[in-house]
Amino acid sequence: MRINKNWLLTLMIGILLLLAACGGQDTSGKTTEADAGSNNEEVVIDVSLPLGAESQQGLGVLKFGEELEELSDGRFTIKPHYDNALGGEREVFEGMGVGTIDAGILSTGPIGGFVDELLLFDLPYIFENHDHAYAFLDSEHGEHLAELIYEEADVKVLAWMENGFRHETNSVRAIETLEDLEGIDHRTQESKVQIDTWTALGTNATPMAWTEVFTALQQGVIDSQENPLATIADVNFSEVQDYLNLTKHVYSPAPLMISRELFDSFSEEDQDIILEAAKNALPYQRDVSQQQEEDFTVELEEEGMTVTEPELDPFREAVEDVIEKWKPKIGEDIVDAALDMEY
Repeated sequence: MRINKNWLLTLMIGILLLLAACGGQDTSGKTTEADAGSNNEEVVIDVSLPLGAESQQGLGVLKFGEELEELSDGRFTIKPHYDNALGGEREVFEGMGVGTIDAGILSTGPIGGFVDELLLFDLPYIFENHDHAYAFLDSEHGEHLAELIYEEADVKVLAWMENGFRHETNSVRAIETLEDLEGIDHRTQESKVQIDTWTALGTNATPMAWTEVFTALQQGVIDSQENPLATIADVNFSEVQDYLNLTKHVYSPAPLMISRELFDSFSEEDQDIILEAAKNALPYQRDVSQQQEEDFTVELEEEGMTVTEPELDPFREAVEDVIEKWKPKIGEDIVDAALDMEY
């Protein structure tokens, strides 16, 4: 069969024009990174929070949203979801890793199940005060931990915000000395590090899911729990606990994070905007957190809790073996760097 040469030439030109027109599109139907940097479409980022809008977490996330909106000239906004509305902390972290949840602020507890080095923040008496913790998190060591989360869990740390220092509450007695903890039935998170810690401190350590804690305290199934002051106030533990003991046994960060898949989908310019917004919100959130610690101490005492400040040196000595036991798994270098950090 003979082929008309003019018809063939016309067909080839048409194909080339079609390919040129489609060259800037992703065949998956998703916007490419080049497109994301060049369009002016509005973006809403859903953010999960364990606590409410007035908590140190809530105020920090709202500040991040304000900064993000201003820096992007209104293109980027956030939609907060409070009180674990999108799921528990572990579910949220896993969701960010697979790209089903945009972003969240949460404690580091669940992350230790994915990145061993994050168990550092379960270890007792590593950080003496806020300045000590900030010096470590804002150093190359904090950057290293963030990189591990990014590479191993596909989640991007935007800022090392905080929950604050954790303290013990109970319904048995005031804790004036280490011996006062002896025999108390204490709830821990489902963490072997925490079980070891509270066993070393003399309690009967009982792992329990967070959703069961308030009722268990109310019914006397357990005597004691531990949390940052903002959480103790937010959950109304003063209704079921008589004693607040400022044990400061663990410093708990609350990293603000975003799905790697979502973050990597943005242009470099938009990534810089997101990072700058988080950086600008960080000192505000930390200041709010410290102020709330002071305010909640007074407020919880006014609500009827007896507040004690025990001498902590015996507590530190009691858990030295716990730190040594977990160093190999977490990494001796990172634990020693935290302990020895100058500030």
